Amino acid sequence: MTYYPKLTEDWAASAAETAGFDPGRLAAAVAFAEANESPWPRDLERAGDVPGLSQFEKAPWNEALGPFKPRGGASGLLLRGGRMAARWGDPGRVDMTFSIAKSYLAVLAGIAIGDGLIAGLDARVADTVPGAAFASDHNAAITWRHLLNQTSEWEGTLWDKPDLVDRNRRVGPGSDNSRKGEHRDLQAPGSFWEYNDVRVNLLGLALLHAFRRPLPEVLKTRVMDPIGASSGWSWHGYRNSFVEIDGRTLQSVPGGTHWGGGIQIDSFDHARFGLLILRGGLWDGKRILPEGWSEALRTPCAINPGYGLLWWLNAGRREWPGAPEASYAAVGAGANLLWIDPDDDLVLVARWVDQEKMADLVGAFVAALT
Repeated sequence: MTYYPKLTEDWAASAAETAGFDPGRLAAAVAFAEANESPWPRDLERAGDVPGLSQFEKAPWNEALGPFKPRGGASGLLLRGGRMAARWGDPGRVDMTFSIAKSYLAVLAGIAIGDGLIAGLDARVADTVPGAAFASDHNAAITWRHLLNQTSEWEGTLWDKPDLVDRNRRVGPGSDNSRKGEHRDLQAPGSFWEYNDVRVNLLGLALLHAFRRPLPEVLKTRVMDPIGASSGWSWHGYRNSFVEIDGRTLQSVPGGTHWGGGIQIDSFDHARFGLLILRGGLWDGKRILPEGWSEALRTPCAINPGYGLLWWLNAGRREWPGAPEASYAAVGAGANLLWIDPDDDLVLVARWVDQEKMADLVGAFVAALT
C-alpha cells in the first residue's frame, strides 16, 4: 500500500532490512553524508559573498538583494515507499535551499498551464507579460519552454542584475567560472543552453503575472498545504523586486539564493514535495498537479539531455554514475539535493554536502539496496 505521511512527527519509519537495505551499507552511506559536509561558510552574509557565484562577480553585480540565513550542518533523510529509511543531522531545521527553488517554480508553471493561465509550454511569454521585458524582437520569441529549460537567451536587466552576469557560467563539480560575466554573443531562443539565474528570476516574474498573486501564496494553497507541509517554510524576494499588478504592489520571488532570498525550508517538507513528484502529482488519492506534469518535468531538453524543466536528469548516467538513468533531481548550490529514483521508489534529501562528493553520496545510498 502506498504510504503518505500525515504529520511529520508521526512519519512512519522502516528498519533498514524491512525497507530493502543492507544495514551496514546504509549506515556507511549516512556516515559518508555526515563526514562530507560542505566547505561553505556557515554565515554567508558575514562572509560577504557566495562561493562560486557572487564570489566571481564585480560590484555592483555581486550585491545581495535578499536575506541570507546562517546555515546548519550536513543533514537529510531517505524515503523508500514514502517511509523514512534513514535520517541524519537535523532534518527539521529550516535552511536555505538555493536553486532547488527553480524546481518549485517549474511545478507552479505546470499549475498555471493546468489552470489555463498559460496557453502551453510553447506559448510566447510576451502574450502574458506586458511591458519592456519581452518587447524586443529577440525577447518576443521566447516561450515558456525556453525559460523552463534554460534556453531562452533573454537579454536585459532584472532587479538590477543584467543577464550578462551569468553568461559563460559553468555548473557542477570542478566548474571553472573564471569567465563568468564576460560577453558572449546571444543565440536565437531555444538554440543555446546556459544556466542563468537572472533568466530564472524572470520566469518567477512571468509566473507572478500569470497568477496575479504572490507565488508563495500559490505554492502554499495549491501544493504545500494539501501535502501536509509545515508552516515553517518561506519564500523571500528581493528588496527591489516589487511590481504593480491589478493595482496591487506584489513582490516577485527568485529561483534561488544567488543574491539572497529564495526558499527556506526543512528537509521533511522537501521530502513531501519530492514524494508528490514521485507519485505523479497525486497525494493520497487527490490530484495536486496536472496529469502528466511530473513526467513533463523530466522530459529532456532537446539540446541538453541532462536537463528537463528546471530539473536535472541522469541521461547516460552522467550526473550520478552509480544511480539508475531514470533518476532525476532538484539541485541547489551549497550543495543541496532533492533526488528521486522512480526505479527503486526512493526520495533522498541531502543538505550541505560537499559538491565534489554528491555523486558518490547518491551512489552509496543506491549501493545500500539489497
